[in-house]
Amino acid sequence: MKRWIIVLVLLLFAVTAAHARSAPQKKARAKKPAPQAQAKDSTEQEEPYQAYVVVEASTGKVLEGANTHLRWPPASITKLMLSLLVMEKISANEIKLSDEITVSQNAMKMGGSQVFLKEGETFTLEELMKAMLIASANDAAYAVAEFIAGSKDKCVDLMNEKAGALQMSDTEFRSVHGLPPSPGQEEDLTSAEDLATLARHLLKHRKLIEWTSARSEPFRDNSLIMQNHNKLLGRVPSLDGLKTGYYRKAGYNIVATARKGDFRLIVVVMGSPTAKIRDDLVEEKVRKHLPLYEMVSIVKKGETIDREIVLTEATQRKMKGVASEGFSYPLPIKKKSAVKKEILLPEKIGGAIKQGQKLGELVVRFEEEVIAKLDIIAPADIPKAGFFTRLLRRFGIRS
Repeated sequence: MKRWIIVLVLLLFAVTAAHARSAPQKKARAKKPAPQAQAKDSTEQEEPYQAYVVVEASTGKVLEGANTHLRWPPASITKLMLSLLVMEKISANEIKLSDEITVSQNAMKMGGSQVFLKEGETFTLEELMKAMLIASANDAAYAVAEFIAGSKDKCVDLMNEKAGALQMSDTEFRSVHGLPPSPGQEEDLTSAEDLATLARHLLKHRKLIEWTSARSEPFRDNSLIMQNHNKLLGRVPSLDGLKTGYYRKAGYNIVATARKGDFRLIVVVMGSPTAKIRDDLVEEKVRKHLPLYEMVSIVKKGETIDREIVLTEATQRKMKGVASEGFSYPLPIKKKSAVKKEILLPEKIGGAIKQGQKLGELVVRFEEEVIAKLDIIAPADIPKAGFFTRLLRRFGIRS
């Protein structure tokens, strides 16, 4: 009996000792912070954008987007509207890239990104355009604005007039460079969709792409090497422009464009919390959409429309019309067969036929949506037949 009592006592002692040893370990584990709780406090909580849009450049078709009409400060992207004014004045032969511009005191005072212009220095318009678009130089933008409009305020008026003409209804410019507003001033405002519209018009000017695709460029007799703020150049091979913009309230903005053959995308991102998040989003959208589409030539200018029209009074009895213009459209590669053409032509036409005369219409549809209406026109003059010829035809004697 005593032996069993001794055994029980020893067992109770062992259990108590084991419990005492394990208690501190459990307490230590309980004090460790949870890694996931720490991760929730990181920048992963921030939204990757305030707004974005992906647009096909030739048609303006929106392929994807969010908050596309949210009004947001574009920061230095404002310089793209100034660039459009310059390029249109060059196209109209009002100014030339070789024109020389003398730097004013006001231009010299511009802060932020700059090429350190000095009052009285002289540069060509092309040199200052490169500085404005590659280095995002605010002093260069101010000098260009004064050159094309006489003053900064008059240039801002021209920028807003152009925005209205392009139906950029979310846009209002208050500066020529996009710097944060001074106390008492208002900021520039626009939207992702408006900036895509602006980019579509800029892409008509090849020089803009040449400048904005340059990763670096010398300035002032090679004493300064300007670096492009768009770090996606080279990282995404198909990407060749256009402009970035940043200040604290605006966040990180970009208007980017990428090309595959004749198919071109525009991607606008506004209000990203970091440059990396913004650039990663642009790269994701380019790599997603660019392989899916192809610019397809659907109708060629002068292409014969395969349906005859009876000419009741002309010297020639029948004719086929031709397409008045060509038409290409960005199509999903897997859905090319969804394009249909409808020919709308009268069976008969009287009188003489004039070259270029509208005979009917060619309607192009993609998945039941009308994507084009093209005139079908006469390819040549066909004179009216003589009276006796027409009389004989009426009685069926002559074809």
